[in-house]
Amino acid sequence: MTIRTDERDGTVRVPPAPGHPAGTRRRGPRRAGEGGWTPWLYLAPALVVLGGLLVYPIYQLGLISFLEYTQAQVSGGEPTTFKGFGNYAELFGDSQFWQVLLATVVFAAACVVATLAVGCALAVLLTRVRAVPRLALMLAALGAWATPAITGSTVWVFLFDPDYGPVNRLLGLGDFSWTYGRYSAFTLVLLEVVWCSFPFVMVTVYAGIKAIPGEVLEAASLDGASQWRTWRAVTAPMLRPILVVVTIQSIIWDFKVFTQIYVMTNGGGIAGQNLVLNVYAYQKAFASSQYSLGSAIGVVMLLILLAVTLVYLRLIRRRGEEL
Repeated sequence: MTIRTDERDGTVRVPPAPGHPAGTRRRGPRRAGEGGWTPWLYLAPALVVLGGLLVYPIYQLGLISFLEYTQAQVSGGEPTTFKGFGNYAELFGDSQFWQVLLATVVFAAACVVATLAVGCALAVLLTRVRAVPRLALMLAALGAWATPAITGSTVWVFLFDPDYGPVNRLLGLGDFSWTYGRYSAFTLVLLEVVWCSFPFVMVTVYAGIKAIPGEVLEAASLDGASQWRTWRAVTAPMLRPILVVVTIQSIIWDFKVFTQIYVMTNGGGIAGQNLVLNVYAYQKAFASSQYSLGSAIGVVMLLILLAVTLVYLRLIRRRGEEL
């Protein structure tokens, strides 16, 4: 019996058996494009929720950034007028905005690097210790991860308090105030941000390491590779898709830090020396009632994060790597 495949429609034709007028027609593999709407039907509920919770607020944020919208317009004392790019021109002409933007970029970059370093190092450590220490470390990390940002920030302020905090006593710093100086305050906030952020990196990277075949790591060990070389030449390349995800997440989280800065530096530090864009936008929108300027800062932050994410993904794809 000869089985033929019709190249035009991808079907398999079986010759008729004796006593049957026609053969059985079976469908072959589906061609590209068939059933293309089915995935979208499954995604439709999630897309509707995202549209309501994400797209509409972003639309309102962008709309307000093009209007003259202050307390006078909110209370109805003056009509709302269209300013076009006037708010952005005012924002970009403010030297404080550029200072805050630079501080935000440097602070976020330091937080991302420190978080990835601590998270990856502890993930590797989890693979080297026994069950009981591993469980204790996991519980401690998850406790830090589950702590609300405002609670963790308050606790860290107490720990480093110049009068009652135990850290200054242990280090012999006397009444040194961590939040008085610009760089010491940023350092204190950085430590708290890393403390509450590294568990996500640690757990994610640890799961990725456990998924790597043991034979690969064993072969690297038999070849005499050190732990650092094994990580750099074997583990990290295999974990690159996971590292891309945790890096992008860390960039987004650390670039829009608000609670830690606001609580630990009392609203941005002395004379605004510890302002970041999120706190700066809050001050413009609510402390000064310049809601349109605050919205413009929010739009700028959104565009910066989108640009950084797209550039990072494009660099990864240029190397021929799949995510």
